[in-house]
Amino acid sequence: MKNKVLVALLIVFGFAAQAQQETQPKLVVGIVVDQMRADYLYRFWNKYQEGGFKRLVNEGYNCRNMHFDYVPTYTGPGHASVFSGAGPAQHGIISNNWYDRALGSNTYCVLDRTVATVGAANDAGLMSPRNMKSTTFTDELRLATNFKGKVIGVSLKDRASILPAGHTPNAAYWFDGASGCWITSTFYMDKLPNWVTAINNEKPAMKYLVGKWETLLPISQYTESGPDSTRYESPFKGNTAPVFPHDLAAAMQAGSNQDLIKSTPFGNTITADFARAAIINEKLGKDAITDVLTLSFSATDYVGHKFAVRSIEIEDTYIRLDRDLAALFALLDKEVGKGEYTVFLTADHGAADNPNFLLDNRINAGFVEGARFDSVSARVGRAFGSDKLITSFSNHQYYLNYEELEAKNISKDVVIDFIIKQVSYQHGVYATIKSSDLLATSYDYSPLKNFSLGYYPKRSGDLLIITEPGFYEDAYGRTGTTHGSHYAYDTHVPFLMMGKGIKHGDLVEKVYISQIAPTMSMLLNIPFPSGSYSHPIHQILEK
Repeated sequence: MKNKVLVALLIVFGFAAQAQQETQPKLVVGIVVDQMRADYLYRFWNKYQEGGFKRLVNEGYNCRNMHFDYVPTYTGPGHASVFSGAGPAQHGIISNNWYDRALGSNTYCVLDRTVATVGAANDAGLMSPRNMKSTTFTDELRLATNFKGKVIGVSLKDRASILPAGHTPNAAYWFDGASGCWITSTFYMDKLPNWVTAINNEKPAMKYLVGKWETLLPISQYTESGPDSTRYESPFKGNTAPVFPHDLAAAMQAGSNQDLIKSTPFGNTITADFARAAIINEKLGKDAITDVLTLSFSATDYVGHKFAVRSIEIEDTYIRLDRDLAALFALLDKEVGKGEYTVFLTADHGAADNPNFLLDNRINAGFVEGARFDSVSARVGRAFGSDKLITSFSNHQYYLNYEELEAKNISKDVVIDFIIKQVSYQHGVYATIKSSDLLATSYDYSPLKNFSLGYYPKRSGDLLIITEPGFYEDAYGRTGTTHGSHYAYDTHVPFLMMGKGIKHGDLVEKVYISQIAPTMSMLLNIPFPSGSYSHPIHQILEK
């Protein structure tokens, strides 16, 4: 009797395992569109074709109220959080750059001086994921498949390729403007694959940088955007005004290198071309073991920073990206099979309207002057008899020199209270938060909770500055845009899923970026990433 029961159980578990494998996609493509506000999906809807953004909505699941639940909303933390299901408080990527107390200087989120560049004769490849403390769902897939499932990261930006791919990928590639090549580091390999070398030999960026950037459609059709030339935009080098057509050849002659491609929609195009080549040459999705391609489109961010969120340039960039996505999905249908792969698309952060644009339209906004923050250090020095008490001001955070405080027998709290008095009155400053309060208090009120989830004690500062809505620091310039706050324009991003295991539907309920990785883990039947603290979006997944 016992043997019959055992045989029956083995049969049941065998069928369950087979069914589980059959429901898993052969390939997951995780797409992050850098600086994509949620409203871009709807504002440019009538200009999109059927095979790109519209296909994701019409065939897939649309979470219309997706938000980041931490601060700051920057590229490094955003990509780490999408794929780890954690915030900076868990994965440790608190910003793109931060002050390193041990080094006594700023450091970059993926900098790794123990590795070397592969693919170029410079330092652009001194990068790895070692600064990230949590695993990603891509790591968990590699572990769960005994490293048989492939993971490859692709982006113009190093951090946008490296952090999503995790600690254990087969490869991560990014674009180096100095050499005009796709490169990697010895963290991943000692030599580029032949197919990557072949792409580099074709100099993919230069075929776009010898000409002009003209609008894809007649410029009169860009009715969702402002005038072609405004004071909120800045021109390329060698161009006299920020207007179409943008003379890219003149910009190159004026001293730009091939990084110029990143500030044009063609940066997304060469990224999509590289991704399609990776799918074909690495044979992604060709067996029953799930592979993952992490794909980040960075040109949208560079264009936004330069031309702002209401520009014809940003609209043209999204119209062209829509075509790039359609071509990618068509290739996936052909190479992997329609219904055999799963795609998700989200963003690493949103973007603010240019404060001058808001002011011109009678909306409260402005610039917080970074020079005023810098002058605080001098005032602290005069008040306490030492000019070494503040070691850094970065990411809207003050870092104090603990050794100097101890040597001078000065209370940390007294200095912090003094700084609060100096900055609280400044135009555009809403409030301040002490790090000690973030560590000691559990916040349910969302904005304060966002700051708590973004605080990593070993890397974050001692005092955080919160700006008012519509304000950002003028250190980023007064044209274009930036991001980083806890306000909706920076936190509200799209989240779309399509393909195997995904329902067709629409969700208005508020969900958070930390839920993406757990959702993917449930889809793939793998453990959640080590720092993950949220739960899956169960409405998306088929039974």
